[in-house]
Amino acid sequence: MEPRIIVLFDVDGTLTSPRDRITPIMSSFLQSPPHNITIGIVGGSDLLKQKEQLGDNVLELYTWNFSQNGLVAYKNGELIACQSLNIHLGEAAIKRIINWTLLYLSKIDIPIKRGTFIEYRTGMLNISPIGRNCSREERDESERYDAVHLVRETMVKAMKDEFKDLDMTFSIGGQISFDVFPKGWDKTYCLKFLEKDFDVIHFFGDKTSLGGNDYEIFEDQRTLGHNVVGWEDTMRQCQELFLDWGTLREAR
Repeated sequence: MEPRIIVLFDVDGTLTSPRDRITPIMSSFLQSPPHNITIGIVGGSDLLKQKEQLGDNVLELYTWNFSQNGLVAYKNGELIACQSLNIHLGEAAIKRIINWTLLYLSKIDIPIKRGTFIEYRTGMLNISPIGRNCSREERDESERYDAVHLVRETMVKAMKDEFKDLDMTFSIGGQISFDVFPKGWDKTYCLKFLEKDFDVIHFFGDKTSLGGNDYEIFEDQRTLGHNVVGWEDTMRQCQELFLDWGTLREAR
């Protein structure tokens, strides 16, 4: 009997360039896996952002879809689970985090500030020092600035100390933001839906170092983790790992 295999993909930096739409090449490649492989998507953003990047029919294209790290889970297009941050933490704790964050951001001096510094999602808070309303050019510049000045890393350290009583996880991902969520609500959360149905779980992601939002699932004993450096590298590694998953030449 063939092993039951699922291949889970992160979105940003793995299937697409950061906050960009999937290319036709990559989309086509994902539609032709070997016959014994199931495709799954797991991202930190909400389903709306996944649709913006992967297409409005993302729930139809992929058997398993996990947005917000799996707090919102779909199988074959049907919602099977949904966890809520406000129920878990309570409104008082959420307001405490938001008020502290706004005060902190008002005191830091960075080259650019735009809008939507805090985005409330079903299972997490996404915090961006520059603000999510920045342009593509401003996003790229902010990433370069942060790599030198460690704006996000410094803020995360301060939040870990301030909110150590809440048992929260702070995960830096993407170019301009980081996520705040209860411990255990990282991408490993989605594995609870998969571990009984599959013999092998592969995971592909780009933020797999400690502190990155792919780290926990990459290191989890239930997965075989693969670090990638962009969507073309994801295609290449899939081809090398699964020899009957077409070729890059054919995919183009």
